[in-house]
Amino acid sequence: MKVAFFSLLTLLAIIDPVSIGKINTLKSEARKAYTSGDYKMAVQKYRYLADSLNVREDEIMLNLANAYFQTKDTANAMNTYSSVTGSIKGEIRSKAQQQLGVLNHMQGKLDEALENFKQAIKADANNRDARINYEMLKKKLDEQKKKQEQDQQNRDKQNKENPKDKKENKDQQQNKDQQKKDQEQKDQQKKEQEQKDQQQKEKQEKEQQQKEQQQKDQESKDQKEKDKKDSGQKDERDNKDKQKGSPELAEKLQQMKISEEKAKMILEAMKNQEIQYLQQNKRKATKPREKSKPDW
Repeated sequence: MKVAFFSLLTLLAIIDPVSIGKINTLKSEARKAYTSGDYKMAVQKYRYLADSLNVREDEIMLNLANAYFQTKDTANAMNTYSSVTGSIKGEIRSKAQQQLGVLNHMQGKLDEALENFKQAIKADANNRDARINYEMLKKKLDEQKKKQEQDQQNRDKQNKENPKDKKENKDQQQNKDQQKKDQEQKDQQKKEQEQKDQQQKEKQEKEQQQKEQQQKDQESKDQKEKDKKDSGQKDERDNKDKQKGSPELAEKLQQMKISEEKAKMILEAMKNQEIQYLQQNKRKATKPREKSKPDW
């Protein structure tokens, strides 16, 4: 009893209460950063605990590995997950193997990933994610293996064929290729002919439109010329009617022995005199009355 008590006192003397408080604070800060999604800060806190304070508890190392995974630091994530695959806690071993399987699958290492998922299920049968991943990956690998076996069988079958069969198969393949080529050529010719027909149709439609437009323009031109001609004929008829409508005037001018040209000159002169007369009367009417004279 005295020995146990002495050992307890010695242990208490070795443990620094300040260090314990610091470790607990860092654990709390690291857990808070991790749960809030600040994985870079979580990496810093957990690394300080593991490297500087030598705190390598399984839970802390698993969270550190998860933080590495979230920050896409694949190398450190794999190393840290591997460090806790030997944990005495089955749940932690299972989660570490599960994540190693995910990383190996991302890198194309399918066989290694399948083994990781298998070990995760063995460590913890309740790890549902590991079981789903295992079943899906196993199905994928089985399908790949089946396809590879089928391809190998086909190759073996081809190798076992006699030269005559190979030649016949080759001739058949060549015939198929030639038929395909001929069909493609026919399709191309048909397509080109359809394009030519379409172009010809469009050309004919355009020519027809131009022809109709020219016809409209010609009809419009003919109508204008007809209107112009009708207008000229009308003016000519009016002049003739005007000349025919004054035979008495022409007879009087002939009796007076005055030519039409002279009569026009006389009329023009009379018109000018009349204009001068009107202008003079207008000036007289606007002249102011003298105040010394009576109104009458």
